[in-house]
Amino acid sequence: MRIDTPMPTIQPETKNKLPRNRPLAKRATNLSLSADVLDAAKALQINVSQACDNYLRELVRREQTDRWRTEHADFIAAYNASIETEGLPLDEWRTF
Repeated sequence: MRIDTPMPTIQPETKNKLPRNRPLAKRATNLSLSADVLDAAKALQINVSQACDNYLRELVRREQTDRWRTEHADFIAAYNASIETEGLPLDEWRTF
């Protein structure tokens, strides 16, 4: 099987630190946002904190994926090349 998309990464230092049923801790921070966008969000009753958190979470996930891909590009290329030339191990016994 060729590797086309990496699995999402879990940073070792954050793995298994909190129980799954407990929400992640939040920390207050200062942000500078465009006044017109902030006013429009408030008028639409958008939870700005939650929207920023969700967007930042997705941005971090994409960046981690991109960095993982870059860091492991040589291995992925070598693995895919070996599969192309040698085939999958035990492929001759596959029934599907």
